[in-house]
Amino acid sequence: MHQMKFAVATLVALLVAFAAEFAAAEPLKLRIGWIVVPAEITPIFPTDPKIAKHVGESYVIDSLRFQGSSLYIQALAAGELDIAPFGYSSFGLAVANADLKDLKIIANEDRDGHDGYFTTQYMVRNNSGIDKIENLKGKVIATNAVGSISDMAFRIMVRGHHLDDAKDMSFVEASLPNMNALLLEKKVDLIPGVVPFTLDLTLRKEAHSLFTGVDAMGPTEIAFMTARQSFLSTHHAAMVDFLEDYLRVLHWYEDPANRPAALQIVANFMKLPVDKISSWAFTKEDYYRPPDGRISSAILQKNLDMQQGLGFLKTPIDVKSYVDMSYVDEAAKRLK
Repeated sequence: MHQMKFAVATLVALLVAFAAEFAAAEPLKLRIGWIVVPAEITPIFPTDPKIAKHVGESYVIDSLRFQGSSLYIQALAAGELDIAPFGYSSFGLAVANADLKDLKIIANEDRDGHDGYFTTQYMVRNNSGIDKIENLKGKVIATNAVGSISDMAFRIMVRGHHLDDAKDMSFVEASLPNMNALLLEKKVDLIPGVVPFTLDLTLRKEAHSLFTGVDAMGPTEIAFMTARQSFLSTHHAAMVDFLEDYLRVLHWYEDPANRPAALQIVANFMKLPVDKISSWAFTKEDYYRPPDGRISSAILQKNLDMQQGLGFLKTPIDVKSYVDMSYVDEAAKRLK
């Protein structure tokens, strides 16, 4: 009986050790949120190991689509998401209002209005009679969501022209793909326009930009990768591998030599003909993607200060407490 108990205990110990070794050998599944491609490239990582060296070895990507970045907050809090590409607006809400104090910004993805790159266009019909901000009094404004990046930039702009966004105009919420139709059918008087919807030929013929996101706020950090500190501390090596691959993939997509293949990947993913995206994707008509993956703390701080000034944040946020570029910097050193 004693020998049998010993044998069973030995077998259990061996099975536990085998399971632990097997688990350690398994690639880490990174659950990464995304909203739109190609602004976010994690859903379209090439599988070529010459480009993404570590995918399938130390990590794999599980891309999870969300309708808006504010939904990342609940997913992170519930442990259902590992990496959230917040914009400044949803990040501010996560930290100040949802109390996710352990969030760390580990890499940048997209910046609006950087050095001549694309910036949100606030568009009106050519025959609307609206030729200055003051003409928006009494008008109907489309917004994708109250408190969103484009919504806040609009409110900052009109307040700067002595209009009260709470009293002097009304708002209609709509998804970004439906904005053009609302404007052209005269259901609203102004829309926030983003690529690719601003490239619609009918819209360009019948409407124009009254002002831009840069006019309202200057450059803005609209998508940057965040994760909780507990996750980062547990998976440091895999996160650096992932960010090394992210930089390699980013450089590959931005390289003109790879443009035909890159556009085909995006077109296949979006289920669009290549000619529908070739005029803007990965050009200055697209959002700016920092090649080193670093965020501008100064720009983000300014964005969050404006957000608090509008009353969307309960308390001010000190960006320096939440930025940790050590992961992406370590990854970037491997490319040199």
